[in-house]
Amino acid sequence: MDFSLSEEQILLRDSVDKYVRQHCSVARHRAVTMTALGFDDAAWQQFAQLGWLSVPFSEELGGFAGGATDMMVIAEALGKGLVREPFLTTVVTCGGFLHRGGSQQQRQQYIPAIIDGSAQWAFAFAERSSGYDLAQVHTTALPQGDGYVLNGCKFAVLNAHCANHLIVSARTSGSFGDVTGITLFLIDVESSGVSRDNFFAVDGSHGAHVALDSVVLGADRVLGEAGKGHALMLKVIDTTIVALGGEALGAMQALLDATVEYTKTRQQFGQPISKFQVLQHRMADMYMKVEETRSLLLNAAIQLDQNSLDSASACAALKVKVSEAGRFVAQEAVQLHGGIGMTDEVSIGHHYKRLMVLAKLYGDEAWYLQKFTDLAAARAA
Repeated sequence: MDFSLSEEQILLRDSVDKYVRQHCSVARHRAVTMTALGFDDAAWQQFAQLGWLSVPFSEELGGFAGGATDMMVIAEALGKGLVREPFLTTVVTCGGFLHRGGSQQQRQQYIPAIIDGSAQWAFAFAERSSGYDLAQVHTTALPQGDGYVLNGCKFAVLNAHCANHLIVSARTSGSFGDVTGITLFLIDVESSGVSRDNFFAVDGSHGAHVALDSVVLGADRVLGEAGKGHALMLKVIDTTIVALGGEALGAMQALLDATVEYTKTRQQFGQPISKFQVLQHRMADMYMKVEETRSLLLNAAIQLDQNSLDSASACAALKVKVSEAGRFVAQEAVQLHGGIGMTDEVSIGHHYKRLMVLAKLYGDEAWYLQKFTDLAAARAA
């Protein structure tokens, strides 16, 4: 297995890295999270002009036909700079749904607006009693004429506060908890019966709780095959986990770099605290966690790009490591910085909060450890 990046991927990484170094800082992060939008729309338009929003889509639609590894490269660079523009939500996740499950007409209708930066999307899947189980869906979609009428509530939908369109999971058949009978729908937020209650996440991300009250949709708003949305969600979320892992790795690397630099300048007993062997050991442990994450991330990305049968297991293992290593590196960074690590003026606490959100998104450490165990048992059977 070749773990090296291609020349094009290196150029892509360098392009995003350069932007992050020149434009992204903790001050920018604090400023944009306090706005109503939660990110800088001018920066989002620049992302579109630079071609980053088109990377995962086919050349036929104006993209570059990039894979999971390309998404990883972009997300890692963005993660270093506390970038809050919704690349993960709009491009990777919802763009992935459209690219994988959309009809030709749906792809041609919606994807160009993602590429040019004019449309925002959100994936509405979680419900208050569903936990991390994608099959725990109370929202219903009942047949009505040639279409459906949707009723239900979706909880903590990231980017829904500003989204133009939603991808919503609803049950069209079967019983609560069944993996069959779940259908994905495309909904315009201006549709009658859609309401939003905005919220702020701990890391400064914005979103909304979404209520659907007798929302009438035509059959052309079904994404993928009716009743088979669960399988599509699993595939798209695996790719999202790779991008999520890339962002987490970027944040962890930034925490490690900042900690090493701080210990070189912080004086105690007449010398930099980086000279103390016990602190060197702790930073070495941080380095090991970062490199463990990097290895699992590269493995998962390549497994997905090769359509390997082990890709789901590789993504589950990555998600476990992102949760465990992210927590360890962030906690060590805060402790080695002392009280300043908890202040709003330095990046440490901001990266910590983002890693907390990424650790829980789509499933926490325990959830994915159980999934990894179940997949291993199924392969052995």
